Amino acid sequence: MPSQEGVGSDRSSARTRRRFVRRQWRRRFLAWKYVVALAAVVVVAVVAVWAIWFSSWLSVKGVDVQGGSFDVPPAGVRAAAKVPMGQALLTVDLGAIERRVETVMPAVQSVDVSREWPDKILIKVTERTPVAVIDEADGLHALDSQGQVFLTYKKPPKGLPVVESNSTDTNALAQGAQVAAALPSSLAPKVDHVQVYTADHIELALGDGRTIMWGSAADSGLKAQVLAALMRAQPGAHRYDVSVPGSPVAR
Repeated sequence: MPSQEGVGSDRSSARTRRRFVRRQWRRRFLAWKYVVALAAVVVVAVVAVWAIWFSSWLSVKGVDVQGGSFDVPPAGVRAAAKVPMGQALLTVDLGAIERRVETVMPAVQSVDVSREWPDKILIKVTERTPVAVIDEADGLHALDSQGQVFLTYKKPPKGLPVVESNSTDTNALAQGAQVAAALPSSLAPKVDHVQVYTADHIELALGDGRTIMWGSAADSGLKAQVLAALMRAQPGAHRYDVSVPGSPVAR
């Protein structure tokens, strides 16, 4: 009959073996768990790459346009944008779309193109605001405060002064447009047109034949105030010079 001490030793050895086996299984389980987790991550990554770059799930199916109007119709923006329909949304060149719209549509001041997940391109356009009408050889065109020529008019719209210029310098046109936009309501109706010679040589031709030497667009608000006082003081003058508002001259 085995001794009590031998039986206890056998039981202790059995427990030790069981603990060892459990530890071994635990290590194997943890190792396999990491392998399975890594495999799952790889599968998800592969599926994501396929879905984004190669599948039709996230390809371009439509174009939304915001900010369009009669002068910048959404249909015209879409035509100018030439968005590649069916191409993976992530691979679309947004900068190229912006450049195409700005080049084809001069009435557009700026364009912002973004992705509208899951399957659309969003184009936001900001239009130019006309502040004057410029009379050129090929007709009347809108002129914005940056000196950009856009749109075409058959006749000048009401409320927009006319700018005449022999210069193609954008800065000179911008100066002329800013002068036109700065004219006070008391003076604007009397102005027949704004004559732009250079950026620093701008004159106002009044409807009654009088002229005003304005200079550049700098200090236009002050020049308007000085001119109003000068015209009250010298109503019979034919030519006024407020190009240097601190030293106005009437002739």
